[in-house]
Amino acid sequence: MLKWIMSWLLPRHLAGSAFLMAALLTSSLALAAAHDTQEHNPDPLEKINRATFAFNEKLDAWLLRPLAVCYNAATPKPVQGLIGNFFQNLGEVRNLTHALLQLKLRDAGVSGTRFVVNSTVGMFGLLDVGSALGLEHRYQDFGLTLGRWKAPPGPYLMLPVLGPHTVRSAIGIFPDMQLDLTSKAPRADEWALRGTSIVNRRASLLQKDKLIFGDRYTFVRDAYLQRRHYLITGETAEDDF
Repeated sequence: MLKWIMSWLLPRHLAGSAFLMAALLTSSLALAAAHDTQEHNPDPLEKINRATFAFNEKLDAWLLRPLAVCYNAATPKPVQGLIGNFFQNLGEVRNLTHALLQLKLRDAGVSGTRFVVNSTVGMFGLLDVGSALGLEHRYQDFGLTLGRWKAPPGPYLMLPVLGPHTVRSAIGIFPDMQLDLTSKAPRADEWALRGTSIVNRRASLLQKDKLIFGDRYTFVRDAYLQRRHYLITGETAEDDF
C-alpha cells in the first residue's frame, strides 16, 4: 500500500504546481486587502455567510444527518473507530508536509513516524499504534502554515458544503487537496472513500449537536475562529468554548 501511495502522490502533485502558484499569488493579494477590515470586524460578510450557513444546515438536515444516523445504527462503534483511524492516518502526509514548511522538525518527525508505524504495524492505519507509543497526532494544514508565517486570517467565510473557514484557510483548500491520498485512488474508489469519511465523521458528531446553544451561526463561527487561533498560537481565548 505504501508503494501505491507514494507512486500516486508526487506526479499529480507536481502537475498542478503552476496553477497552485498562480492561485496562491492571487489569494495573497486578497489576504492583504482584507487584513484591515478583519482587524475591526472578523465577520464583515455575515449576511452572505448566514445565507450560506442556512443552506448548509438544510443540506445536513435533509441528507447528511439522516445518513449519519442510519450509519451509526448499522455500524458498531469499534468499527467506526477503525475507519476514523484509517482516514486520520492518511492525513499524516499533510501533517508532515506542513510541519516541514513551518520548520517544526520535531512535529514532522512525529507525523512521519506515525504514518509509517500506523500504515504497517497498524494494518494500513486501522489501528492507531502511534498514539499507543506516545506519538501524539498533530494536525496541520496549509492555512495554519500561512498563519505560522504571519499571513493575516482575513474575514470569516462560510463556504457551501465545506463549512466554516477564513480567507486564509480557504486558500489552503486546493494545496491540501494535492496532499489528500484519497484523491490518488481510481475515481470510483475515491468517491467511495470520501463518502465513507464524511458520513463516519458526521456520525461521530451526532452527540455533539446537543452542545450547540443560542444562535447556531454565531456559536459555530466563534468556536471555529477560536480553534484556529489555538492551533496557530497554542493560546486559549478568554471566552474559549
